[in-house]
Amino acid sequence: MVGRGRVARPAYRLAAVSAAAGALLAGGLTGARAAEPEGRYVIVLKDSERGRLDEVVQAHGRDHGVRAGFRYSHALVGYSAVVPESQVAALREDPNVLSVAPDRPVYATQQVLPTGVDRIQADVSSTAAGNGAGSVNAAVAIIDTGIDTGHRDLNVAGGYNCMNPFLPNAYRDNNGHGTHVAGTVAARDNGDDVVGVAPGARLYAVKVLGANGSGSTSNVVCGLDWVARNAARLGIKVANMSLGGDGADDGNCGLSNNDAEHQAICRVVKQAGVTMVVAAGNSTDDLARHTPAAYDEVLTVTAAADFNGQPGGGAAATCRSDVDDTAADFSSFAVGAADVAHTIAGPGVCIQSTRNGGGTTVLSGTSMATPHVTGTAALCLAAGPCAGMTPAQVAAKLRADAAAQPASYGFAGDPNAPVAGRYYGHLVHAGGY
Repeated sequence: MVGRGRVARPAYRLAAVSAAAGALLAGGLTGARAAEPEGRYVIVLKDSERGRLDEVVQAHGRDHGVRAGFRYSHALVGYSAVVPESQVAALREDPNVLSVAPDRPVYATQQVLPTGVDRIQADVSSTAAGNGAGSVNAAVAIIDTGIDTGHRDLNVAGGYNCMNPFLPNAYRDNNGHGTHVAGTVAARDNGDDVVGVAPGARLYAVKVLGANGSGSTSNVVCGLDWVARNAARLGIKVANMSLGGDGADDGNCGLSNNDAEHQAICRVVKQAGVTMVVAAGNSTDDLARHTPAAYDEVLTVTAAADFNGQPGGGAAATCRSDVDDTAADFSSFAVGAADVAHTIAGPGVCIQSTRNGGGTTVLSGTSMATPHVTGTAALCLAAGPCAGMTPAQVAAKLRADAAAQPASYGFAGDPNAPVAGRYYGHLVHAGGY
């Protein structure tokens, strides 16, 4: 499977509150009681005790060993305190007390503009990804491990499960790969977690890979069949395939070498009118050895390394070793002229995106580069420059607009600074749509 590169998984845990050391003398609390477990609480009093707040706090200190902190008299009547755990139940029974609630940790919530989204200038597109507003009116199929339907940052409109024909609506992700891909395409611009290239676009989870990240041709063809059947009804104009296997392009839509996947993709592209964006592969070799990357009918995406979201190079590596603004050291590439004609690059190293179960995580691979291009295609279609175009025309426009950027926009390994025998393509540019 494509895209399962090295992963940096940030650790999340609740902040622990340590108990105070030493004997507590306030309120007559004995040394023995000081050794008891303590917790932080907010004690809310009845409104009738507003005028007696200080008196009640002193009584609680004397009778229950509390150590008061903040006092409240307007938004509510009460106070914060460190309370011996053995006294919490007694406090709750006090006739003056309305409630005793844990003083829970609270964290600042801030949306991150991921380096990849920044690097392709999606923040200066028509939707201005990262400004906290707006959404893209587009529908995208994510042909992958499913999508976390409960993630607050993802607009999952539906999907289909090709791993179990008896549970067709069970398309929720049980791996994490598809959820990460989906976030790069279309995470909402809502101030939470991350933002995608085409924020808020409707996502369809086409589950063709299982919990272990693998599937078969029959699963993939099932997913392509679902897309072909529903594209017109749901408005799906672009699909992401961050997956692959061994194979080759017969130059005849799979009719000469009996390639069912190729035949299905040709139908989806040529008859259903869906632009197929696929991963080149992570084998540092000729992408002609991998399908669907080798198929001429798709837009194939290689990976570039970027660590700070800005051109020019020189940024320090983060989650894995590589060199800023160069072709990713794992990325497959085009060699033959036919494959050069349908290849483009996207950021694919240390990409932060949505995580299965909530929050975000960081992954690397051409799987992560691909959704940057998928989101750009969705943005181009929704914003108008690609409106009415065939998939071949959409792919050609994205490649031409990427090539039109100044050499300083690109990376070492692109056509302006080529590596002999390896074609990675120009870096996709979302900023013009």
